Amino acid sequence: MTLPTFILKNALRNKRRAFLSVSSVAVSLFLLVTLQVALRELTLPAASPGAELRLCARNKVSLTNPLPARQRAVIEKIPGVEGVSPFTWFGGEYQNDGAMTFAQFAIDPKETRRVFTDLNLTDTELAGFESEKTAAIIGKISADKHHFHVGDHLTLNSTVYPGALEFKIAGIFSGTADDRMMFFRQDYLDDSIGTPGLVGMWWLKVKSAGNMAPVIQAINAAFQNTSAEVRAESERNFQLDFISMLGNVKTLIASISTVVVFTLVLVTASTMSMAVRERFRELAILKALGFRRRELFAFILAESFGLAAAGAVLGIGGAYALYTFGDVGKMTSGIFVSFQVTPRIMGWAALVAALLGIASAVAPALSVARMSVVNGLKTLD
Repeated sequence: MTLPTFILKNALRNKRRAFLSVSSVAVSLFLLVTLQVALRELTLPAASPGAELRLCARNKVSLTNPLPARQRAVIEKIPGVEGVSPFTWFGGEYQNDGAMTFAQFAIDPKETRRVFTDLNLTDTELAGFESEKTAAIIGKISADKHHFHVGDHLTLNSTVYPGALEFKIAGIFSGTADDRMMFFRQDYLDDSIGTPGLVGMWWLKVKSAGNMAPVIQAINAAFQNTSAEVRAESERNFQLDFISMLGNVKTLIASISTVVVFTLVLVTASTMSMAVRERFRELAILKALGFRRRELFAFILAESFGLAAAGAVLGIGGAYALYTFGDVGKMTSGIFVSFQVTPRIMGWAALVAALLGIASAVAPALSVARMSVVNGLKTLD
């Protein structure tokens, strides 16, 4: 019998316990990877193509405070600005389901090509969006989820404005970082609510990366000390600021991850202690045959490390396969578009598994090291 075979037979002596040990490691690491991927998606939102040249200008006091539409003329005159569009949140609910299933924003359809360069639309779809006041364009993910097609009508009940609006789908877009949103016309919203002259915020595109900083400074200065001061920032910074409004999600997920790891260490250490305690007589015989402490420790470490490694392969590999080839949008009810299990996250989880295997072997190894051959031989199996 070779040493690897000896270690494997010891690890699988109690098959039920080995199965439960590997399963507990696999489930815990799967949860750990899921938490870290969710944290990454929340704190590092995907950037849209062309986002490096887009800015947004919102009310300096609060994101919920509207801005006067007359600001647009001032922003358009700032050197370096290529296009400007309103970006007004509608907050509509579909089919009275009691929840907003996709975000809706009112924009200027004539600025679609210049500002929202990542919207992949055909010329026919864009022409329909520009020509019909009730027209709307919707992302492919939402269209597939609700079985929308070009020409369909849908009604949304707003949680922000009184009443409901009916829309006709003029196009289905793709290619953005989040193909779930719906865009419709700002003039349709103005006419429907009867109070034109206000927008949610401004979305604009600059001509080059060198214009970003000067345009931001110019916009902030243009409305300084007015009744509607604005805060201009890049699209990326706006995304991060918006996420920060959710609270300290990073601390929460880190706390949960710490608890998961700590609990896992306790469970696996207890399992290894039980396994070694049952084999005290055998280990005492090995000591009597001349095996040294470090060799016995190597046996225990190999067994512990092997169980942790098997759990890591199942847990980390399962998370990678599920989130890479599965429909994340459907699994999370549309909260996330995708989960990217990066090599860094997998490496971090594998390191946790390796440290877990080492930590679980320490306590039983110390017990074996302190054990005398005589006392070990007296131990009953």
